[in-house]
Amino acid sequence: MNWDRIEGNWKQLKGRVRERWGKLTDQDLTAIEGKREQLVGKIQERYGIAKEEAEKQLTRFSDRIDTKTKS
Repeated sequence: MNWDRIEGNWKQLKGRVRERWGKLTDQDLTAIEGKREQLVGKIQERYGIAKEEAEKQLTRFSDRIDTKTKS
């Protein structure tokens, strides 16, 4: 899914993000406001992974959302 669309629908998608990355708090998700780079940073911080891995996970996540919305 185009990240602009994710950012625009952030309030609706926060639940899905929380399901995928349960260590992120509601406060984290509110502060991120759909910004991709901020989300990557929080995923790195909470899960102790490299930026590249966080980016890969986020890309897979957005691709899955796109597939579900087209069905």
